[in-house]
Amino acid sequence: MMSDTSLGHFFLNANMAECEVLPVASGSAAVISTRSPDGAESNEDAAAIIPLGDHSGILAIADGVGGHASGAEAARLALQAIERSVRGRAPEDELRTSILNGFEMANETVRALGVGAATTLAVVSIDGHWIRSYHAGDTGIIVTGQRGKIRTRTVDHSPTGYGVEAGLLNEHEAIRHEERHIVSNIVGTEDMRIEIGPSVQLAARDTVLMASDGLFDNLMFDDIVDRIRTGPMPHRVNELARTILRRMQSESTTRPSKPDDLTLVAFRKGSV
Repeated sequence: MMSDTSLGHFFLNANMAECEVLPVASGSAAVISTRSPDGAESNEDAAAIIPLGDHSGILAIADGVGGHASGAEAARLALQAIERSVRGRAPEDELRTSILNGFEMANETVRALGVGAATTLAVVSIDGHWIRSYHAGDTGIIVTGQRGKIRTRTVDHSPTGYGVEAGLLNEHEAIRHEERHIVSNIVGTEDMRIEIGPSVQLAARDTVLMASDGLFDNLMFDDIVDRIRTGPMPHRVNELARTILRRMQSESTTRPSKPDDLTLVAFRKGSV
């Protein structure tokens, strides 16, 4: 389901066959979200595209944590908290401050449900040609150039994510690790923390990609970058989603195959 309002575009419990392309911040965002092909009744992922003016906006994904009660509700509440905070900021307030306040509001709101609900939350702010990432959990954010050079990449808040970052695990070991499913920092907990990425200036034809772990659990990082860095963005997003869904539906001993909800948001300045 997509909720389309004057304030923003929300994708909640969606099961989309094709991506939606939306204008935001002097560019375009392509969004696709689909439930797990393993027979799941609902999609616990949610996404939001929030325009804030001609040259600024917010991209966000929340992934309700599997095994926690009301994961879909937690994801929805987290995105709504971000929107309320960035929309309600005073003219003199920095966007960064309002996003951090939104994370805190999301954490309080999800905890107040009182049912053990939790969600990851990843946000990208766009201000002219500059972007910055914010995240809690293992929903990933990548910025790549047309030739595949990585401008920035988030580190998963998980034992395997930290292991890869520290050089203790390689990507092949991490993607098959028995603790791959463990997330060590999530919205809805007393000790939730927010990781803030560097401010990055987008060059022409750079691509920003955000995705829930349904992507990163089924495709190696270099393959992801190679599939998204060039070509018409809606086509690339649709093809990437189809590739992942095919992998989820066919078990293999030679490549990853893990059914899960899948949500992708890709952004480029100018034309797509």
